[in-house]
Parts: sequence; C-alpha cells; structure tokens
Amino acid sequence: MTADTVPRLGNLPAEPNSFVGRERDLGDLALLLSNVRALTLCGPGGIGKTRLATRLGWQLSEQFPDGVWVAELADIADPALAARRVAGVLGIGEEPDRPLPATLVDALRGRQLLLILDTCEHVVDAMADLVRDLIAGCPQLRLVATSREPLRVRGETVWRVPPLSLPGPAGSAGSAGRLAVAAATPDDVLAAAEHEAVRLFVDRAAAVRPGFALTPDNCAQVIQLCRTLDGVPLAIELAAARIRALSVEQIATRIDDRFRLLASGDRTAPPRQQTLQAAVDWSFELLTPDEQILLRRLSVFAGWTLDMAEGSCADEEIPAALVLDLLSALIDKSLVTFENEAAGEPRYRLLDTIKEYASSRLAASGEEATLRVRHRDYLLRAGEDVVAQAFVRGDPPWPERVALYQRIAIERPNYRLALRASLERGDAEEGLRICSAMRNPWVTYGDVSEGIEWFDRFLALPAEVPDAIRGRALVLRGDLAFEQEDYESAGRCAQLGLELCRKSGEPHEAGALRLLAVISLRAGRGDEALAAIEDAIGTAQAAGNVWEEGLAFSIKAAIHARQGGLREAQRNLETALDVLRENNGWGVAQVLYGLGGLARARGDPLAALG
Repeated sequence: MTADTVPRLGNLPAEPNSFVGRERDLGDLALLLSNVRALTLCGPGGIGKTRLATRLGWQLSEQFPDGVWVAELADIADPALAARRVAGVLGIGEEPDRPLPATLVDALRGRQLLLILDTCEHVVDAMADLVRDLIAGCPQLRLVATSREPLRVRGETVWRVPPLSLPGPAGSAGSAGRLAVAAATPDDVLAAAEHEAVRLFVDRAAAVRPGFALTPDNCAQVIQLCRTLDGVPLAIELAAARIRALSVEQIATRIDDRFRLLASGDRTAPPRQQTLQAAVDWSFELLTPDEQILLRRLSVFAGWTLDMAEGSCADEEIPAALVLDLLSALIDKSLVTFENEAAGEPRYRLLDTIKEYASSRLAASGEEATLRVRHRDYLLRAGEDVVAQAFVRGDPPWPERVALYQRIAIERPNYRLALRASLERGDAEEGLRICSAMRNPWVTYGDVSEGIEWFDRFLALPAEVPDAIRGRALVLRGDLAFEQEDYESAGRCAQLGLELCRKSGEPHEAGALRLLAVISLRAGRGDEALAAIEDAIGTAQAAGNVWEEGLAFSIKAAIHARQGGLREAQRNLETALDVLRENNGWGVAQVLYGLGGLARARGDPLAALG
C-alpha cells in the first residue's frame, strides 16, 4: 500500500507480511459490500478471517471518507464492555444516563465509514445487539464482522471463508494431482504453484529460510502437507515456520502429531493464534457442554449424515431429538463443514485438524470405545438392511435399490473404520457380518483385494463365531476369490462354507453350490458342474431364495451352452428371467445379455440386439 492511498482516517494495522491468494474472494467481497450493510466473515480458527477483513479494508479504504476502523474484541472478557471497545476505537465518549449504543448511533449517523468488528464469537450476543442498532440508525455505515458463528441479525450477509485452494488428490485430473505417486516435473511444479495453499507455504518458508523454493524434489511433500492441513492458513504458516529446523519431508512425516509439531508460532500474535492447539481450544471452550459432547463424538466418523449422527451419537445424555439443533450450532460455529449432498442426503465432515482435536477430546472423555461400537453397529445394521432389500422380488423398485447401494458405497471410509474397530476388539462375528454386507460394493467398486484381506483377518481370529455367519462369510470370500480367478481358493472356501451352511441351516447353501458349479465349469468338468447346479436350484427353491434360484438357472444355461445344448440353454435363461423379474436389476441384465449371446450363436443378430 503506497502512502498516497492510505486513508485520511482510520486505524487499519499495517500488514505484517505479504498477503497471499484470496484474489477472487476479495473481488467477491468488495462487490458484496457495495450492496449489503453488514457482512460477517465466518470460519474456523486459523482460516484467515482477520487477515481477509484487514486486506478488504485496505482495498476499500478510498471509498470511505471517514475511514476504516478496526475494533479488536478478542481480549474482551465481559460482553458488556464490547460496545465500549468500539466507542473507544472511534473516539466516542460515553454520555451520562444514556445507553452507549444510542450514543454510537447518533455519532455515526451521518458518517461514511467502514467498521470492522474483529473476533465476535465470544461476545456474539452483545455484538448482534450493537450491529442491529447501527444498521438501523446509520445508513452510510458499512460493517464487516469476523466470527466463528454468524451474528444472526436482520440485514447480515454471512460469508463462509473457504480454505486456501489446494491441488487435487493423487490420481485426480491435472498434473498436480499425480505428484503423490510420481516424480514431479517442471510443469507439475508450475501447476502446484498456482494454488494458494502451496504459494503461502513457499512464501512463509522462504521468509525463515532464504532461498527456499518449490522444486521437483519437494513438490509432492509440500502438496501432501498443505492437503493434510486442509488449506488452513494458520496451520500452513506454523508448518512453514518449522523449515528453520526441518526439511519439508520431515515436517510432512511428523504432521500426524500436528498439535505438538505446530506449537511454536508468532510470539506477538494474539494467544489464540500462536499455536494450532490454542486456535482450536478457543473455539471448543466457547461451545455449550452439549455441543462439546457432540463434537467429540462426531470424530468417530469419516463424514456422516444426520441419520448417522442421530443413530450413533444420541443417548440419554444427548437425545436424538437434540442432535439436529446441536449439529446446526456446530455448523454455525464453523466446526462442522457441510461437505456435499450425496444420494439425496446432505453430508457433513470435520476438517482434519478439528477431527484430530475432537478425537483427543473423545479419548480423554472415557467414552471412545462406546462410541466406536455404536458407530460400528449403526453401519452393520445399515449394511445388512440394504442386503435384505436388494435380492428380493417386489419393493423397493430397482432405482431405489441402486440408491441404497450407492449410500453404502459412499460410506466405505466409515466401513473401514468400523472393520478396524472390530478387529482391534477381536469381534470376529460383527466383522464377518460387515464383510458379508460389503461383498457387493467391494466387487462393484473394484475393491476385491481389500475385501479378501478383511475377510481373511476376521476368519483367522480365534473368537467363537456361529456356523451360519462363518459359513456365509466363507462362501462370499470364495466369490471374491473367483472374481480374481483364484479358483483354488474359491473352491476351498465354497466347500468349507457349504459344510457350515448345511450344518447350521444357513440359506446361503445354494450360493456355495452355485460357486462350486461355476468353478467346475471353468475347469471343464461339465457333468460335475451340472450336478452341483441342480443341487443349487433345488436348495434355493426349498429355501424360497429366488435370487439364488435365478442365478442357478442362468448358470445351468451356461453349462448347457458350453455342451452345445442351445435350446436347453434358452429354456433355462427364460426360466431365470422369469424368476428374476422384479428382483435385482443386475441379475436381469446378466440374463438378457446371456439371451443375446445365444441369439448371436444361433445366427440371429436381430434377436441378439433385442
């Protein structure tokens, strides 16, 4: 800022170092402030609200003849003193026997100035009352507040301050997204340097270690670090300060213990901004007891929906009826982030820094084990409920079943947490039940190897597991092996599973026989395959399992087709189609594909297309 652009009035502090990024945000905010009276910059601690407001003030200073003024409120312990701080900054004295807000309104009524109210969250009620009065009585006044929650007054526009822009994750489109898995090229470095988080890290690192630059050798580690820190400016600046003593790679490998690593910042900064721990402590201590409880409980999730929060976090201490209001409060206070909408439901998450902090609070509360079991049991119920609806005739319609599976697929990170918790507890039964529910998502989304690993871990546990559950798990483990063309493992699992299913009366016996039939078919043992599939059909019919019955008829058709019996194959596919109608759309599609193949084999291309 040059001397000739400094405002005639005001108390804007000089910027202590270069301002990095936020060009688009500043443009949007300047335009917004030309049309609204009160603007609140909201976001979690360390996101850069104060710095953004200050930069905005400098950018707009020439538009306010009476100056840009900043009232810093962080050190106000008594909300009753908040208005006095504002008056003191503006040089307005109190009048005897008159409320100070009324005096402020009269003094500012004809003045054209921008007033920045910095750090309002701990005096939010008092500032809301003052802002309401100032908006009503001072038509030329513009207000910018920074707060971790909105003031919630009429005329306020809330701007959620986003994290700094980040390169995409590994494997995403664009060169920068490849850096975590491949050596960086000069073009990769240029692409990464376009992102604000990377630019900030490099700028601050160069300030403490002159000559530091983004290079092909350190680019991947810088990106990893910035992504781990969610693009939060305070965390990135604290990490960059460690360049005095550590390499970027050392910082990146130690960042899992971020609160200890990022514990040394600017001694002259407000206490809440000197360390990452202090920044999050400040927010946590402003929560109500119920909000604190819910926040720490939400740390068990890798993203969640309202139903998941109610199903896992509610109890006598926090009834389910309160979860929505508490969740909304945590969103308002910038501790919970609205992620997106998936499968028709809003999803929420915690930034990694907040999640780590809340996890430590959960561990200290003594209820971590209970919450992880609730989380696991909720997901287990949800997974088994989807399976129960997915392979039956009638309702729900196929599009709804697809949506159910999409929901399960979205929750794969949560299911990994649930499986890990079950493994650590030695809960083999619950772990195998989750694995069985996840069999289809694992196949659909290409996670077959992961599914096999989880099945094997739980099958190897010494815990007692009912034969029905172990038998079904073995059969489904065999299915996954078959997907990988490991027919030896598939056959072994299917045979063991069949024995346990027969012993326990588990209706998945038909699935084991079906798997043994297709393994025999692949091995060229047609008669053996036909005998096994006949058993599978009879077993499925006896159990009323129309899904396995339909699959068995389609496999019987494949056996006959392999042996040259095209008419018999056609009859069996038609039977399979009749059995599977109004059942699972994937099964119907497979049968129709088989009918098309038979038509092509008969030399009937029109029927094949139909």
